[in-house]
Amino acid sequence: MNTPIGSDVARVDGRLKVTGAARYTADHPVDRAAAAHVVVSAIARGRVRAMHVDEARRQPGVIAVYTPLAPLPIHAAPGFGENYAPLQDREVRFRGQIIGLVVAETAEQARDAAARVTVEYEEAPARTSLSAGLPGLPSPGMSPDGPSPNPTLLAPGVDTIDDALRASAVVVETTVEQEAQSHVAMEPHGITAVWQGDDLTVYSGSQAPQMYAMLLATRIGIPPDRVRVVSPFVGGGFGSRVPVWSEAALAAVAARELARPVRLALTREQSIVLSGHRPMMTQRVRLGADRDGTLNAVSHESAAELPAVGGWPEIPATETTGVLYRTRNLAIDQRLVTMDTPPTWAMRAPNEAPGAFALETAMDELAVALDMDPLELRLRNYTTTVPSSGQAWTSKRLDECYRIGAERFGWEDRDPVPGSRVDGDWLIGVGMASAVYPAHAEPWPVRMQLRDSGTVVVSASTPDIGTGTYTVASIVASDALGVPIERVTAELGDSALPASAPAAGSRAAGALAPAIQSTSRVLIAALLDLAVRTEGSPFRGLDPSALTYREGRVEAGADSASFAELLGMARLPAVEATTPVAEPSAARLAAHGFGAHFCEVRVNRFTGEPRVSRFTSAFDVGRVLSARTARSQFVGAIVFGIGGALLEANPVEESGRFAAGNLGDYLVAVNADVPPIDVTWLDYSDTAFSATGARGLGELGTVGSAAAVGNAVFNATGIRVRDLPITLDKLIGRGETGALHRV
Repeated sequence: MNTPIGSDVARVDGRLKVTGAARYTADHPVDRAAAAHVVVSAIARGRVRAMHVDEARRQPGVIAVYTPLAPLPIHAAPGFGENYAPLQDREVRFRGQIIGLVVAETAEQARDAAARVTVEYEEAPARTSLSAGLPGLPSPGMSPDGPSPNPTLLAPGVDTIDDALRASAVVVETTVEQEAQSHVAMEPHGITAVWQGDDLTVYSGSQAPQMYAMLLATRIGIPPDRVRVVSPFVGGGFGSRVPVWSEAALAAVAARELARPVRLALTREQSIVLSGHRPMMTQRVRLGADRDGTLNAVSHESAAELPAVGGWPEIPATETTGVLYRTRNLAIDQRLVTMDTPPTWAMRAPNEAPGAFALETAMDELAVALDMDPLELRLRNYTTTVPSSGQAWTSKRLDECYRIGAERFGWEDRDPVPGSRVDGDWLIGVGMASAVYPAHAEPWPVRMQLRDSGTVVVSASTPDIGTGTYTVASIVASDALGVPIERVTAELGDSALPASAPAAGSRAAGALAPAIQSTSRVLIAALLDLAVRTEGSPFRGLDPSALTYREGRVEAGADSASFAELLGMARLPAVEATTPVAEPSAARLAAHGFGAHFCEVRVNRFTGEPRVSRFTSAFDVGRVLSARTARSQFVGAIVFGIGGALLEANPVEESGRFAAGNLGDYLVAVNADVPPIDVTWLDYSDTAFSATGARGLGELGTVGSAAAVGNAVFNATGIRVRDLPITLDKLIGRGETGALHRV
């Protein structure tokens, strides 16, 4: 049988999705489910003086109304996500905080009643801008034993990074800013909570069902083994579905209090506020170089929103500036600014995407200052070890990505003079940028079965959030056991299954694949042992080492039997194995995915409208397991980057309100915004990373893609836009080359 690994296999869950048979959070049938709707605060900071709920309670179908004056018992889960518990006090910590819950017979009744709750507040001043809290506190390490996120490495005789910059022949300084960004996954956030005695079953889109079960148990005060989270299909997550947010805990406790299931679905605006956002931030990158382009000094400073209620500690430089380019002197200073805003959380390539925009914009500015090809500048500072740590990589072929991407794009035809290419009303420019994202290889278990029906089942708690995990798991199991892919079933997204990798940090495929391979070997050994022990088996009494397993059959000499036939002889429904415990790796190697982006844009000379017209990217991610889903992930990630470059921003107003708290005002890239995207990959097997040789790839394409767009806009217009998104108002009337008409 030819291996399916790396082939263009169709998604195994595709038919379920296009026919509507795939069950998302709100699709699971539950008897007698009540509906809940949250009441949220209308101020950014202060206290609830009074809540008037009598009219809400009188509405048809209303079952219960909960407030801080009549609360549900919820606990905080400090250290991950929010650090407070809703309804346990009258404090208002941010605008849109949950301050009430209405439960009714239908969703419409609950929403109508919630709208009739009125609130009196004692308002207090709120910190809703970065400037209110600067300079902020230095970012702590992510773990006590981990590397510092703020390293300073200086050459002998150099006292400070400022000294190194002053000693450089050419220095550029780039300050970039960006507003908050929102995940806006297609499926709104929600939960259905069902109690059976003391056991809770939760239906909710989750990127980490095992973690969700543990965190939810903490918040509602029961043992984790009493919670089961079912999440077979997730309509997008981008990081927002990793924590357990307040509405989930409230729905679970309400269901316990009312002794009936409760279903809660947030509105789109509530989802944007209550399920995290990419922090607003400002970054300053200073680069010092010799006249030949050799980097002498690199400084990257950042200040990012960290809400008082908890959230994601943004450290944009660690895995970008600390990794990408060789330099004699390096200094990173990342700070967190306390604010009275909704909780932040990881959003696709959470640190790396904004960090790369700052660094890769500065590299382009340095190339302009040196009158050097931006690609040549990057190659001149290519590094084979991690600058901030000195570690070698499991594998790195970024230089090949540069070469292949440039050839496919036609980079050699670029005109370095901004505004020199004109096509009617349009200015044409090209830009490029590097991509880097860490790869994770933690050992996670799976369970596998050979069944008497002749099928193979792979079971893991890892969910498929739309990335193709069902397909990847089926491909790897098909290859490892030599059975057709249509005879493989993947069971995913259930905390009752073996605790496997979360669908976060681009780690699912890279963790599942080696686990499936090693478990398959154990499973085959169990089958061979069964074959020599089973009465009536043609292999009874033989030494298992004399048997051969090939493509679903056991063979020895002229004898042959399928695993289904052997299970029938043994009167067993299945033979089963779980991933053996892996020995910890002694290797001290760094692991990253790499890529190179090349972008062409058109900017209208009269309106300033920017449009991406062509995009080419080449990636180094180790072995690719599924060509179709890999291509889909790369393209989707680049589209994410284009949206971040040109469209996406959710500014926080002085009142604490998100200015674009709905899909009418929060703009994401749609078909009309997306050009032809050419993606390719090197497909080398990184066996130093794992036995499978496959690294994660889902978030890599987002890193650097916004910078490639911005650099292309500069090449088209001569205008350097350093604050995302790059909108036409930042271009019109600012043409320094005279090519862009003033109005």
